Amino acid sequence: MSADLLPSALDLARAQFAFTVVWHFLFPAFTIGLASYLAVLEAFWLATDRDIYLDTYRYWLKIFAVAFAMGVVSGLVMSYQFGTNWSVFSDRTAPVLGPLLGYEVLTAFFLEAGFLGVMLFGLERVGRRLHFLATGLVAGGTLLSAFWILSANSWMQTPAGHVLDADGRFVPEDWWAVIFNPSFPYRFAHTVTAAYLTTAMIVGAVGAWHLLRDRANPRARLMFSMAMWMAALVAPVQLVLGDLHGGNTYHHQPAKVAAMEGHFESVARAPSILFGWPDAQARETRYEIGIPGLASLYLAHDLDAKVTGLNDLPRNTWPTNLPLVFWAFRVMVGLGLLMIALGGLSLYLRRKGRLYDEPWLHRFAVAMGPSGLIAVTAGWVVTEAGRQPFTVYGLLRTADSVSPIAAPAVAASLAAFAVVYFAVFGAGIWYLFHLFNQAPHPHEPGPSADQPVRTAGITAAPAVVAEPRLHPAE
Repeated sequence: MSADLLPSALDLARAQFAFTVVWHFLFPAFTIGLASYLAVLEAFWLATDRDIYLDTYRYWLKIFAVAFAMGVVSGLVMSYQFGTNWSVFSDRTAPVLGPLLGYEVLTAFFLEAGFLGVMLFGLERVGRRLHFLATGLVAGGTLLSAFWILSANSWMQTPAGHVLDADGRFVPEDWWAVIFNPSFPYRFAHTVTAAYLTTAMIVGAVGAWHLLRDRANPRARLMFSMAMWMAALVAPVQLVLGDLHGGNTYHHQPAKVAAMEGHFESVARAPSILFGWPDAQARETRYEIGIPGLASLYLAHDLDAKVTGLNDLPRNTWPTNLPLVFWAFRVMVGLGLLMIALGGLSLYLRRKGRLYDEPWLHRFAVAMGPSGLIAVTAGWVVTEAGRQPFTVYGLLRTADSVSPIAAPAVAASLAAFAVVYFAVFGAGIWYLFHLFNQAPHPHEPGPSADQPVRTAGITAAPAVVAEPRLHPAE
């Protein structure tokens, strides 16, 4: 009886992938926006020749180097899990997903790796324009990487452009339809914008932290001002993009949206349930508090529209954890609304000339520092947990995707990952906070260029001057 209470190999494999992907996603969600921020700072420096932009660039370049390295390392483990824990999924989807992930490596990753060294260490070694080109290409590489990864994920959500061969494998028939599948444009725009807002919240929090210490610090003022412009202008745009993405999801994945909304019954003038607890066994959302008609309005853009509930969908297509999807969605939306509020308040105080003079606003910005990371994590939970019980939505079930593995083996590797991840990346995050805590100052040093650059096959060592050899006769 006790053995039945233990997690299955499938549950442990899902938990392991969820654990590693959440850790990994924290870093690209930050570095995608930070790379573009660095490109903007360097562009302003080239256009104005003002050292304040160069100092701020160098301040954040050190942080980018650490976060980028942790993002690369944390993502390596996920590739191995496709082979160890999800071999059936890998075999059946390889003709589609293999090329997409290969394109990401051959284009985006090589672009980032090729110019990252110039970006980090080349400012004093190459011309200004060439260095700016390197920064721009690294920023473009992060966006290109997001393009391919989100295309692959979106195909799993809304598969298109393929046929099934005799062995049940997904074979591409139309690459254009595979890459630009129905949900990809919405997911790409929504995710990249979320990454920019994540960076804005962190940059704004760091700037606000140093303004609380020294209100006259010009570099802290620049950080805070640029971050608040992003919050004020882009956070409302993200609300619109989220609405468009939600409408697309409602059309293609109605069970996911019903779980997000907590709707079991299909009704006209469907309410937007603010709080409640979805109960799959009782087929109802308990303790619900909602606004009548609002869900029909933003899902179908018609106050009288009938919204499909879970009870009108096959039970075996419902997401496997309804409360998780329901509450993760509310965390994401709630934090998005707080970002809009922060941006609106900053815009109001900017017009009043008091952007740098209100400590309460700076404390609000500091508190919102991790909000972007929490929001993108919650959004990713909605996307992935809401797709269950499928790996390829409607076509390949998660239970049919797992490798023939034993639960103890997966449990042991999950425990090992937990220990290593918390130790290694915990130390890395602590070091990032150490860098955040250092006040920006004039003539900010970038990543050290004094140390020799190590390259494969080359020993980095000071030049050895050979001593003159004595003639044997001497």
